[in-house]
Amino acid sequence: MSFFKSRRSSVVARRGVVATSQPLAAQAGLKMLMDGGNAVDAAVAAAAALNVVEPGSTGIGGDMFALIWSSGEKKVIALNGSGRSGAAANVDDVRKRGYKAIPKTGKDAALSVSVPGTVDGWDTALKVCGRMTLKETLQPAIDFAINGYGVSDIIGNRWSQVEAKLNERPSGKEMLLDGRAPRYGEVMKLPTLGKTLQMIAEGGRDAFYKGKVASAIAGFVQKEGGWLTTKDLAAHHSDWDKPISTKYRDTTVWECPPNGQGIAALVALNIAEGFDIADMGFQSADTYHHLIESMRLGFADALQYVADPRAAEVPIGPLLSKQYAKRRRGLIRRSAAMPEVSYGDPMGGADTVYVTAVDGEGNACSLINSLYEGFGSGLVVPGYGIALQNRGSLFSFDPKHPNYLEGNKRPYHTIIPAMATRDNEMWLSFGVMGGFQQPQGHMQVIVNMVDFKLDSQQALDALRFRVDVEGTGTVVLEEDVADDIVKELKRRGHKVQLVSGYERSGMGGGQVISRDPETGVLTGGSEPRKDGAAVGW
Repeated sequence: MSFFKSRRSSVVARRGVVATSQPLAAQAGLKMLMDGGNAVDAAVAAAAALNVVEPGSTGIGGDMFALIWSSGEKKVIALNGSGRSGAAANVDDVRKRGYKAIPKTGKDAALSVSVPGTVDGWDTALKVCGRMTLKETLQPAIDFAINGYGVSDIIGNRWSQVEAKLNERPSGKEMLLDGRAPRYGEVMKLPTLGKTLQMIAEGGRDAFYKGKVASAIAGFVQKEGGWLTTKDLAAHHSDWDKPISTKYRDTTVWECPPNGQGIAALVALNIAEGFDIADMGFQSADTYHHLIESMRLGFADALQYVADPRAAEVPIGPLLSKQYAKRRRGLIRRSAAMPEVSYGDPMGGADTVYVTAVDGEGNACSLINSLYEGFGSGLVVPGYGIALQNRGSLFSFDPKHPNYLEGNKRPYHTIIPAMATRDNEMWLSFGVMGGFQQPQGHMQVIVNMVDFKLDSQQALDALRFRVDVEGTGTVVLEEDVADDIVKELKRRGHKVQLVSGYERSGMGGGQVISRDPETGVLTGGSEPRKDGAAVGW
């Protein structure tokens, strides 16, 4: 068997486990559990802390989604905490500036800024499912921002890669140390962000979406040429949704519905279910090939159909039907990769952080928070330390596409939390962050744990693949894959690229907590390619 050599063991506990991509944030979540909070309180506190200790990946200028399992009601609910485009958003404005798509960064990056949904998402989750207040859960983050923290290795490295982006505007220096990215081991403080978090702690979600903060956000975005107004911010609200799911062998896998891309993982799992993956062998050429092809088909459908279902028709039911999966599966040949992959007709014949928390009562929260790319658009609201996301860059300019750019519309979203249940009991609360790697990571974690019986940490240590969705057909593998497997995949027509070192962080950053329903024992694993940790008590 081939694994990333993490030398980590799964964390085993009974009263609660929190797992995320930075140890200080994991401990912030665990403190909520130890102070009497539940899984939702822990997840929000950890996510807020990540805004400070991993600020390039997440924050109050971005969006969030969550899946929440209530042990009392025995059901999964989904929270969409993503924001919408400004009411004035339109394709013509972008084309007049000479662009064929919304720019993610640069002088017109403000066009990519949609309403940040994170703060309202946190608040909504806490009020409906938590035990603590927003003020209580923000305290660790505020402390880190004002009093400082030591920068961890991989986060420091990624920070250095976006140093130039932050230096494009004076306010970007609020996220830098003397005009440069902080290095591994240095102490970093973010006082303007700490001030803003304190305002939210005292004034609640309205302190962000109304008043001084909202005026500062809207004013800055408009000064930079974007569409957001104070009315757009004041009108924002999160939505509770019915989660989507599919049965993969004996396990039901849950995702948030579109506008998130979780449906790509479910479509791919439906296709892969028709193959005897376990019999093919763990990480054999056959297993890689069939999972890669299943994922390519899943992405083709997601990229064509995923949009804001409140603004466009998204055929969720037909896409998830087993009959449709059977038709799509028929396109896969054992001996050769598909030369091209197109979406099907189901009606016919970034940087991101992820947090999972499970408490001693069995409640679980699978939460994902993101700015999309490193420090999002690169725009930092002056005096407030809010890095604004560039999520709007994912809108389509094709008027026939359901994800077409319009005002008051949520864009295609890459961030997706996940859960899995067995026999109507919560089994896994998990996620794999990293842009378009996320549904691929979800599928691979499920296959590792269902077909090959790996535990939480082993499932994350297992080598991963990444299918390119930009049209090149490249399949990225980790350098530890055996040479004979690489040769065989190339023989079948796959364009293989190997990655090593810091580049391996692009294979996704996962966290997994499993629960034994009979004993209540929790087993947590954390991504070995990142700085993270799983902690329990």
